[in-house]
Amino acid sequence: MIVRPRPTPFGLLFILRGSILPTITPRLMVVLAVSAGVTWLHEVAPEQFRDVSPAPFTLLGLALSIFLGFRNNACYERWWEGRKQWGQLIAEIRGLVREIMTLLPDEPALRQRCAHRLVAFAHALRSQLRDANDARARDWLPAGEWDRVVQSRDRPGAILLAQAHELRILLRRGELSDQLYRLFSGRLLAMTAIQAACERLESTPTPFTYSLLLHRSAWLFCLLLPFGIVDSLGLATPILTTILGYGFFGLDALGEELEEPFGRSQNALPLDALVRAIEIATGEALGDANLPDALLPENCVLL
Repeated sequence: MIVRPRPTPFGLLFILRGSILPTITPRLMVVLAVSAGVTWLHEVAPEQFRDVSPAPFTLLGLALSIFLGFRNNACYERWWEGRKQWGQLIAEIRGLVREIMTLLPDEPALRQRCAHRLVAFAHALRSQLRDANDARARDWLPAGEWDRVVQSRDRPGAILLAQAHELRILLRRGELSDQLYRLFSGRLLAMTAIQAACERLESTPTPFTYSLLLHRSAWLFCLLLPFGIVDSLGLATPILTTILGYGFFGLDALGEELEEPFGRSQNALPLDALVRAIEIATGEALGDANLPDALLPENCVLL
């Protein structure tokens, strides 16, 4: 996620770090080259462009901007839904850690073990959503427990199952009442629901045909536009075409990044920073002396 100080209005014109421009520069170069070629042909044989009306391109551009806006709204909704789910996860873990520290038997090892499992769950969920190595979750689990978790296809779920199993043991021993067990079980159920919601977002992208249609339409519009405006704009045609291409291709590329909220693009959610926040909150509740520092943006990008 891009995190940077708010620039001045004039400074916004020259910002490259955090901009979508580096991603779409090759496309803009193609549009600029085609526009320059059409402009040169118009200068050589202007009579060939007299019958081309700009009206169809105006209508196509208006329709394309509406469709791109709709798609970007849908992609942003996916991004915001992912952020809300992880915000809810942080809230559930903080609440559960507080209840672990106040409601479980006064055994430091037991409380630490149960609290650390929640951090392991966050690490495992992040790794699953990013299809990355989840070895960091192993450091937060009791010795030997990771060997059982790693055999499961649903490793975050396996960690929650281990947590429920330990609570069940306390219940059977009489160290945990039925009411408290239901309280803890409700927290674990909420975390399971958050995991399922994140998996739904990760495994269900926006319809590919819809994205393909808009991508092709943006290319056709930008490549054909010079033929419709060169007669009236002349040498300014490449400039205007490139500016419009920046808007359409930029929205298209931004939608592609927002569509995958758990990816590693510069506009994806900062899952590493969110997991670190969970580590810090858990460590503070346990009274750890050496707490990790919160992650800071690198080159204006928070991972």
